[in-house]
Amino acid sequence: MKKTIGRREKISIPAWGLRNVSAKIDTGAYTSSIHCEFAELREENGVQILCFKVLRPAHKKYNGQLICTEHFTQKKVKNSFGDEEVRFMVRAKVSMFGEKILTEFTLTDRTKMKNPILLGRKLLRGRYLVDVDGVNLSKKSSKK
Repeated sequence: MKKTIGRREKISIPAWGLRNVSAKIDTGAYTSSIHCEFAELREENGVQILCFKVLRPAHKKYNGQLICTEHFTQKKVKNSFGDEEVRFMVRAKVSMFGEKILTEFTLTDRTKMKNPILLGRKLLRGRYLVDVDGVNLSKKSSKK
């Protein structure tokens, strides 16, 4: 049975040191995205490494952790204005409803957005139904 989530949920990404960060649920977006103001490619021992920081110093959940991975790709996406752009894409396990789900995030500047994380259809499909009137239903269901 599919679980019901609201239009916004609190999620955690333990590997990145993020706990209970607000995420907007967006059934119009295919891929999930996360706020990132710093990303740079490095080469270590002949291997391309992507290093980045998620969220921003003003965000209360920001821990300043530099995350580095050799497991990344680049993807063309249409932004909220309909323009195509190339973004880095990384994977991480998201924790919701007590479950850990491996998902892909594109890294983008979400400074002007209310929520630093957007969860798209690729994560939602087959797992969740969205109640547009609800907020933080994953947290409320864990209290039952």
